[in-house]
Amino acid sequence: MDLRIIHELQADGRLSNQDLADRVRLSPSPCLRRVRRLEEAGLISGYTAMVDQVAFGLPITVFVRIGLERHTAEAVNVFEHHVGLIDHIQDCYLMAGSSDYLLRIVIESLEAYERLVRTRIHAIPGIASIESSFAFGSVKQSKVFPRPSPA
Repeated sequence: MDLRIIHELQADGRLSNQDLADRVRLSPSPCLRRVRRLEEAGLISGYTAMVDQVAFGLPITVFVRIGLERHTAEAVNVFEHHVGLIDHIQDCYLMAGSSDYLLRIVIESLEAYERLVRTRIHAIPGIASIESSFAFGSVKQSKVFPRPSPA
């Protein structure tokens, strides 16, 4: 039941409790109790509006692979702190493999991306390599997690 509630809320976070209860086939009071329990447990961490990236004025998506010079705790902390200060970086993943980090950046133009790299990313101490890949388009962007397989 909790997985069904989570699925419905991921698909439409603006559902009223009554509509949610109808979709998962519960009465409203137990449904609301379950939602509150999921929020308190941290499974539901918040609600947000989905905004069209292009219509918002950020039509370019760049995936950036970063390699660090050193892998000390200090170097990692400095890099991760600076990444947290750059709003255009939407996601930052710690990676296994040839790159240390993978960033997803949304930006207004190629010129704006060049400025961002030259003024903000190059300024982060300890970066050994930066490799950028530009997305031509999006084939799939899902905000609804698949159901976990039974253990």
